Amino acid sequence: MTGKKAAKVPRAAYERELLRLQTELVKLQEWVRAEGARLVVVFEGRDAAGKGGTIKRVAEHLNPRVARIAALPRPSERQRTQWYFQRYVEHLPAAGEIVLFDRSWYNRAGVEHVMGFCTEEEHRRFLRQCPIFERMLVEDGILLRKYWFSVSDTEQQERFRRRLEDPLRRWKLSPMDLESITRWEAYSRAKDEMMVHTDIAEAPWFVVESDDKRRARLNMIAHLLDSVPYREVAPPVLELPARPSSTGYKRSPRDLQTYVPDHAASL
Repeated sequence: MTGKKAAKVPRAAYERELLRLQTELVKLQEWVRAEGARLVVVFEGRDAAGKGGTIKRVAEHLNPRVARIAALPRPSERQRTQWYFQRYVEHLPAAGEIVLFDRSWYNRAGVEHVMGFCTEEEHRRFLRQCPIFERMLVEDGILLRKYWFSVSDTEQQERFRRRLEDPLRRWKLSPMDLESITRWEAYSRAKDEMMVHTDIAEAPWFVVESDDKRRARLNMIAHLLDSVPYREVAPPVLELPARPSSTGYKRSPRDLQTYVPDHAASL
């Protein structure tokens, strides 16, 4: 984004457009299921860049049996001895599925490299192999979309501060997140190097300006929808059946069951 900074998207306009886009995401989901397509969406970016909130809005109205979120924990000791991409392959979609990667194999290009969790040779090997790996996915028919959420240093620090003060979001903040503040330039260099090697024609990177979370969510979802040649699939015709007449069933006495207390009555 260049020039004058855009004003924040008004909440009413944001909610109206988000609902429209989410309706289209449901249509995309039904097309993926009907066509047996395989869609992978990679969400990457700095800590507190807005990836999680965007993923939440993308998946909010989708069928979790069709669209699932892959947020992998730290690798186990066994996984550390595997080919690096191996544990991610296990989470790739089958026909008719969508997988949203909340961080992905790009951990090696970012946090692992900057924090010293991998060797220099492992990092260089990743940069060589990643384009090959992604070309294989695309050649096999997987629709691969990669989004980098770009947040400024001042906005990131403000989001960290709000998380620190909010008991409902305090869990989102880890010591490693705070460490990223002191390594801002190292992460910037790592991102630039990653882009040079992995921004390929078959699977390009798309950068999402995310200082305004509402704008970022709308822009990312709209771009995803525009990038996939989906069409509306006619839903099956369903009709509510008539409720049959009673055959004499009587409900068991209520005092034979344990009910949760009516907490709402105390409000």
